[in-house]
Amino acid sequence: MPTVQIYTTRYCGSCVRAKRLLDQEGISYEEIDISQTPEVREDLVEKTGEWTVPQIFVDGKYIGQDDELFDLIRNGGLK
Repeated sequence: MPTVQIYTTRYCGSCVRAKRLLDQEGISYEEIDISQTPEVREDLVEKTGEWTVPQIFVDGKYIGQDDELFDLIRNGGLK
């Protein structure tokens, strides 16, 4: 099974939906809450060019946000 990391913040509806989908699919993940760590968010912006969350990495590769995660799962990319 791939290694999934999901960067989130508190009170993020898209983050909740993405985690719920991963849970429903039985895919384990590491959640990194960046609510109190602005330096981590700055690093993510440099790596991905994205400011918003969730930001999702699979096996260390940035795949995108919740829409890309939904597409990846729908197409069997995490099986």
